[in-house]
Amino acid sequence: MEINFWVMLLSDLIAVAVGIYIGRKLLSRLFSQRERDAELRAAEIIKNAEQTAENIKKDRILEAKEKYLKLKAEFEEDTNRKKNILITNENKLKQREQQLQQQADQYKRRESELDQQKQQLHQQQETLNKRREEAERMHLQQVEALEKIAGLTAEQAREQLVDALKAEAESRASSYVKGIVEEAKLTATKEAKKVVIETIQRTATEHAIENCVSVFNIESDDIKGKVIGREGRNIRALEAATGVEIIVDDTPEAIIISGFDPVRREIARLSLHRLVQDGRIHPARIEEIVAKTRKNIEDEIVEIGERTVIDLGIHGLHPELIKMIGRMRFRSSYGQNLLQHSREVAKLCATMAAELGLNAKLAKRAGLLHDIGKVWPEEAELPHAILGMELAKKYKEHPEVCNAIGAHHDEIEMTTLISPIVQVCDAVSGSRPGARREMMESYIKRLKELEELAMNFQGVTKCYAIQAGRELRVMVDADNVTDEKANTLSFDISQKIEKEMQYPGQIKVTVIREMRSVAYAK
Repeated sequence: MEINFWVMLLSDLIAVAVGIYIGRKLLSRLFSQRERDAELRAAEIIKNAEQTAENIKKDRILEAKEKYLKLKAEFEEDTNRKKNILITNENKLKQREQQLQQQADQYKRRESELDQQKQQLHQQQETLNKRREEAERMHLQQVEALEKIAGLTAEQAREQLVDALKAEAESRASSYVKGIVEEAKLTATKEAKKVVIETIQRTATEHAIENCVSVFNIESDDIKGKVIGREGRNIRALEAATGVEIIVDDTPEAIIISGFDPVRREIARLSLHRLVQDGRIHPARIEEIVAKTRKNIEDEIVEIGERTVIDLGIHGLHPELIKMIGRMRFRSSYGQNLLQHSREVAKLCATMAAELGLNAKLAKRAGLLHDIGKVWPEEAELPHAILGMELAKKYKEHPEVCNAIGAHHDEIEMTTLISPIVQVCDAVSGSRPGARREMMESYIKRLKELEELAMNFQGVTKCYAIQAGRELRVMVDADNVTDEKANTLSFDISQKIEKEMQYPGQIKVTVIREMRSVAYAK
């Protein structure tokens, strides 16, 4: 049994060894086959890669050749073009040289002609000198003969002649100057009137004068009790919120709103309107309505400014300037609404600039902004014209507009033609009858100063300021003042008024010289 076991074990081992050997042989063949296949595949890949590289190389060579040919053609084309330009320039230079040569020849011929003319002039000068010497000799002979006849020397006769001619020249010069002045006045007045009248005729504006009181109309007097409230708490709350005085008196169906600030008055009026419509009137509601109305007024100010610049056809204004233009609606100057005044000045400036052939758009812009310094909300020590100019510079306005704003009251020098136009149109708008109101005391004082100024001149006997100070009539002594001196006197008085007085518009000075002869029959 043991022998059989070992025999069987040995046979199994031999079988295993033979299997291992056969397996190794098979694996070796398999690996050899795969290695050959891999080598063939690698050789094929290398061959394909070489073929692809060869094709790419050929393509690149062809592209390089094409690019070379293209660059060569462009270079040749550019070279030919530059060559043509050089040839053209060379031809032009040759033509220019020929022209210069021709001009040089002409200059030479002209120079020779001038030399000939110089010689002729020299000969003529010599001839004139000879004739002058001969004339002087004849003049001396004639003077000697006249001295013998008249018994006077030439110096004495000359002095008498000079005296006579001097008196005659003074008389003629006075008449001549008078004629020139009259003609200049007629021409200047005619042209000035033409421009100003055409400007005013082409400008139509509303001329409403505002004051410090607004009237709020109500349907019945029962509403007055609601506005006053219990023990006056509603009216006190409304006055405290708006900063104006509410006057509830016996005036039928009306409540008076008094205050110097038009914006505050408008806020109070609109707040009252809303409260009366709503019917709920108590302190808390009043504060709420006033706050909403104040915000609406600010929005309305911006809307008014935008509508104004659109109506006038002005573009590109800074938003802050537009807001200030809207504030003009609620400001007044000497009783004249500032926005209406500025709109009027803008239209006058545009029309007058167009008549004079200047930039009408810049003139209109300067006219609208000329009083912008009056609505600056902060306190400033500068005059409103200078403050307005600084604001215009701050918001990048045109230098001509800035100068016109700053110079319209002569605070700075005028450097453009638009500046005097703005000044004139401002005076036209302000001096128009009914445009502004002044205090009676200052008005009377100005007229008295005007009369006293004229009375200080020698020969003046009486003086009257008429036409609301627009005309000054001066009576002179006919024995001491001649007609010629009357003309000079009117001019001197007008010049002194310009230098020493401030006034809107212009003042006409009329000097009246009257001769009266009185006799009595007894």
